[in-house]
Amino acid sequence: MTPLRTRMIEDMKLAGHASRTQQAYLQAVSALSKHYGRSPDQLSEEEVRRYLVGVQERCARGTIQGSYYGLQFFFRHTLGVDWEFFKKSSGFPSRGGCRSRSPIARHSGLSAPSATPFIVAASA
Repeated sequence: MTPLRTRMIEDMKLAGHASRTQQAYLQAVSALSKHYGRSPDQLSEEEVRRYLVGVQERCARGTIQGSYYGLQFFFRHTLGVDWEFFKKSSGFPSRGGCRSRSPIARHSGLSAPSATPFIVAASA
């Protein structure tokens, strides 16, 4: 196990990530490293961005998010690099301008009762 991988595992434990989250994040960094054939700490922001665009083109949304957040954790927490790409304003991997499926506002089934009581007509 490389010192960088060990450090990332320690960082994830300190952050309180579950073991499955740790596995997913490690897999994301490993896939990035294999894609470029070198250590991920030697990659530029543009290379990581291009890699994630490629992942987005060929994978499901959940895979994209797992890769994005795993790489974000690695670069921010393990390497201490806070690239512009990983800031909220980048808009990746959210849906961005997608509209809600339903134009009707969603309400919780546990909402407060109506101020107007429901009156049942009495049958005579």
